[in-house]
Amino acid sequence: MDYFIWEVNVMKIGFIGTGVMGKSIVKHFLAAGHEVAVYNRTKSKTAELITAGAVWQATPAAVANASTVIFSMVGYPSDVEEIYYGTNGIFTTAVTGKTLVDLTTSTPTLAQKIYQTAKEKGAAALDAPVSGGDLGAQNATLTIMVGGDQAIYDQIVPLFEIMGKSYSLQGSAGAGQHTKMANQIMIAGTMTGMTEMLVYAKAANLNIEKVLATLGGGAAQNWSMANYAPRILKADYSPGFFVKHFIKDLKIALDEAEKMQLELPATQLATELYERLAEKGYENDGTQALIKLWWS
Repeated sequence: MDYFIWEVNVMKIGFIGTGVMGKSIVKHFLAAGHEVAVYNRTKSKTAELITAGAVWQATPAAVANASTVIFSMVGYPSDVEEIYYGTNGIFTTAVTGKTLVDLTTSTPTLAQKIYQTAKEKGAAALDAPVSGGDLGAQNATLTIMVGGDQAIYDQIVPLFEIMGKSYSLQGSAGAGQHTKMANQIMIAGTMTGMTEMLVYAKAANLNIEKVLATLGGGAAQNWSMANYAPRILKADYSPGFFVKHFIKDLKIALDEAEKMQLELPATQLATELYERLAEKGYENDGTQALIKLWWS
């Protein structure tokens, strides 16, 4: 499939979904000298990017028309379905020779569907959910988990290098999403563990800063504690990753586990805790807001 080989360094990139993480990724592409067309459901969220040199497009289809590689990073599988298959979606336009890369944490089934549709239309598709939150996007240190064909992955690696520090092909279409589910299962454990650790340390009248410094040097060290505990101590609950999106991810993980006849009781409990948090009105806070179930 020679039409997937690019002979110029400057690429025409499309990016659909310029939220907390997407905006930072687009900035990295612009800084690297690429042309970027952007679309977001709320146009005002692209203003800073347009000032920086991105070009606004009115629909996902228009982004696809203007681009060679089209990235998407939206909230829910239903949003992914809409931007690919909707009235003004990517697949309503000619995509022959183009590569579609969905960075959204979505379902393996939808990733496989997009891959197959792209193939039928002479295009290529990768599912490439990421981990690292807002800081990872800002610092270009995201971890990228990819499903799809090796040849297409190899061609997109130079773009993954711009936005992340770790990226790997996990298998065929859908494997990236399955890997992200494994990641979210692990994060569920570290977030609940970190939260309960803080609750316990405070109740025991310990110096929490000293506790964090000590635990950070031993076997309890983990990404959630290093990145979110300091935010909690500053009462900073801004969303590096939204509570509502984490609930979505955990439910996908539990659904996939059920299909494989697996029981994941710890993940189920973490989901219930985050649902309780959302019911209290904190669905648009960052995941570190879990502490609010104990601390006012």
